[in-house]
Amino acid sequence: MEVNGVAHVMLTVSNFEACYPFYEKLLTYLGMKPVMRSEEMLYCVGGRTAVGIMRGDDSYRAEKFQQRRVGLHHVCLRARERGDVDEIYGFLKTIGAKIVHPPEDGPWAPGYYSVLFEDPDGIRLEVNHVPGKGLLA
Repeated sequence: MEVNGVAHVMLTVSNFEACYPFYEKLLTYLGMKPVMRSEEMLYCVGGRTAVGIMRGDDSYRAEKFQQRRVGLHHVCLRARERGDVDEIYGFLKTIGAKIVHPPEDGPWAPGYYSVLFEDPDGIRLEVNHVPGKGLLA
């Protein structure tokens, strides 16, 4: 058996009211289409995957994402072109994303280029470009 990619990523957020518009703007900008919208969830599909957010339980409302805790480290979405990383960086500034690092080259694969940022809950997200198939060949 060999998997055929990642079907979806679901993120639980503590501040749904702030995260919903953030993700709606971000994901639609990336060409993803909302297919489920409710007071508890946003789920968008595109680029052979899906990304969704869900309202967290009220008992965790005061909590923020901690990258080094057990669980999710960050989510990285792959751009088709190197220039797309620069473009999304400009867009991220318009929606108030906290930029962790602006577009830069990285050592993880030949030609690796990425921007790292946070959503309103502090969940780390990245958009990268690697020429060709990179390490996914």
